Amino acid sequence: MYFVSTRDEKGTKFSATDAIMKGLAPDGGLFVPEHIPSLPEDFTMEKGYAYAAYQVLRPYFEGDEAEGDLLEICSKAFDFPVSFHQDNGKDTLELYYGPTSAFKDFGARFLAYFMENRLRKTGEDLTVLVATSGDTGGAVASAFYRREHIKVKVLFPKGGVSERQMRQLTCLDDNVEAFEVDGTFDDCQKMVKDAFMDPSLKGLTSANSINLGRLLPQAVYYVWASFIYQARYSKEPVMIIPSGNVGNSTGAFWAKAMGAPIRHIELAVNANRTIPDYLESGEYRPRKSCHTLANAMDVGAPSNMERLFSLFRSYDEFKANVSSHSVDDFKIRTTIKDVYDESGYVICPHTACAEYVRRTFYSDDPTVVVATAHPAKFENIVEAVIGKEVPIPEKLYDMISRDCSYTEIKADYKDLF
Repeated sequence: MYFVSTRDEKGTKFSATDAIMKGLAPDGGLFVPEHIPSLPEDFTMEKGYAYAAYQVLRPYFEGDEAEGDLLEICSKAFDFPVSFHQDNGKDTLELYYGPTSAFKDFGARFLAYFMENRLRKTGEDLTVLVATSGDTGGAVASAFYRREHIKVKVLFPKGGVSERQMRQLTCLDDNVEAFEVDGTFDDCQKMVKDAFMDPSLKGLTSANSINLGRLLPQAVYYVWASFIYQARYSKEPVMIIPSGNVGNSTGAFWAKAMGAPIRHIELAVNANRTIPDYLESGEYRPRKSCHTLANAMDVGAPSNMERLFSLFRSYDEFKANVSSHSVDDFKIRTTIKDVYDESGYVICPHTACAEYVRRTFYSDDPTVVVATAHPAKFENIVEAVIGKEVPIPEKLYDMISRDCSYTEIKADYKDLF
C-alpha cells in the first residue's frame, strides 16, 4: 500500500510510515491512500476493539516497515472503552472514555505510540506542531506527554476554547509547550502549514487530523459501531457526525468505502456553514470561522475537505454521497435541554448539533449520532441549560486541577521557535 498527495497529479508514492512521520505532503497537500482497501475477509470483532483496529488498519500498512509492530501499537493505544447509548435504533456512539474525555484520544494515542516506536529505532528527534479548536490539543498533549524523542507545540486561539479545554492544553510540562495565539483556529492551522513550508525548519510533523496517523484510527470506530448496530437492529445506520475540520467524517467515509455497513453519512456543522453552502451552491468558498457554543467545530476552512474532494471527484458525486446541515447556538441549547428533559441523558454542544440534525432530518431513519466529547468539558454551557451539575470524569478532573503554563503569541509561526 502506498499513499499520494491530494495535490500531486504525478502521483508520487510514499509508504505509510513516511506519510505519517511527515504529516503534510511536500507540496502542502494531504496524504491519501492510492486506493481504499476492503476489510479483511477474516475480520472479526470477537477479540475486542484493539484487535479489530489492527485488522482494519493492517491493509494500509501492507509491506510497510511498521506492519509487524501494528498489533502492539493498537493494543497500547486503544485501552479504553467504546460505548453505545442505546435508544431503540436512535443510538449514540460515545467516544469520550479516553484519557482526555474526547474522541481525539483514539487518533492521538495511535499517532503517539506509532511515532515513538519509529523514533526509538532511528534515534531521530521530532517536533510535533498541533493547532486546536478545543479537544485535539488536549488529546495530543496527553498522548505525547513524555514520549521519547518527541517535543510538542500546541497552538490554541485566544478566547476560542472552553476553560476546561484550556486547562487540559496547558497543564503539562516537560516535552509539551502550549501557545495562546491572538487569532482564530484557522490562523493557528495556517501557522502550522506555514511552518511546514519553511525550508529552514527541519524535523517537524503534525498531529492534527491532516496527519494520516490521526485519521486512520478514526475509520476504525465507524467499522466497529456499524457492525454492532447492524447485528443489533438488522439495519445499516445513517452516521450523523459533528464536523469541524472534517477528519472524523473522512474516517467514516473511508470506513464505508472499506465495506462497513453504513447507509449514509451526514455532517452536522454549527454556524460555520462552509460545507452546507457548498452543497447548496456548488461553489466551495472557505472563509473565516465564527465563534459558537460548539467551539471545537469552529472551522471555516476545513483542511480535510481536500481528502473528500479526492474521494468524490465531481460536485455531483460529492453531493450524492455527502449531506450536511447547520445548527445555530439557539438550537444547540434547545437540543441539550430537550434531550435531558426527555430522558435525563446529558450531551455536549457538539453532540447536540448532530442530535438536532437527527431529530429534524432523520426522525424515521436508523441512526447513530456520534458523541465526540464528555459534557463535563463544557460545564458553563451544559449546566446552565439543564440546571444541574455534570459529574467530572476522574481523569479529566486530575488534568484540570493542575497548574497552567502557556505563552501568548501573535499569529506568526516564527514566534513558535
